[in-house]
Amino acid sequence: MSYKVKLEVFEGPLDLLLYLIKKNEVDIYDIPITTVTEQYLEYLELMRMLDLNIAGEFLVMAATLIHIKSKMLLPPEEKEILLEEEEDPREELIRKLIEYKRFKEAAEVLQGLEGQRRQMFTRAATIELESGEKFFEASLFDLITALTRVLKDVPKDVFQNIVKDEFTVEQKVHDLLHMLVEKPVMFLSELFKNAKNKLEIIATFLAVLELIRLKEILVAQKEKFGDIEVIRNEKHRLRVD
Repeated sequence: MSYKVKLEVFEGPLDLLLYLIKKNEVDIYDIPITTVTEQYLEYLELMRMLDLNIAGEFLVMAATLIHIKSKMLLPPEEKEILLEEEEDPREELIRKLIEYKRFKEAAEVLQGLEGQRRQMFTRAATIELESGEKFFEASLFDLITALTRVLKDVPKDVFQNIVKDEFTVEQKVHDLLHMLVEKPVMFLSELFKNAKNKLEIIATFLAVLELIRLKEILVAQKEKFGDIEVIRNEKHRLRVD
């Protein structure tokens, strides 16, 4: 039986594109469409592999990016003719991104004034521990980036092993709760340290998403795109049998 996780967040295809533009440190007015399209499709493939609910708008954007990429890859002479007859194929997408970015920034300012940091967007949130340490809340895309790194670091022969043990998400949720009782703040990478294979890594990742959904944990970074730390949510009582 598949285990689907639905996060209560407002992060659509434009959020993902803005994230990739920021992550790659590129100019929003001159998007390297080939690079961004490839990374966007990689994220979608990971989301499919994790059995996450992917809204249709993500797939529409994927088709749009592929269409723009095909125009940008035309031979120089054809591309020159196209640009004489039409605007840069990226123009409409850039306009949408800038409009959305401004809207999102305005919404975050309003949320700060109203004290409703989690009502709609996740990127505005700041977490402060009792010790005074401050963190930025990590997004779903930050988590997927971290998962990509973990999967890349796993030796190829580990992926080829025949899996005898089944790792369920429920079991991993229980294991993580036990770990967080012992150590309330951990690096996300620590959770994957003893994973035996790809299935265990993915089960652990889905368990993290489930604990976020249940508000049992917070995932945060001391700086944007930094190492992700998993923090036990003291406001919610951890249930460990």
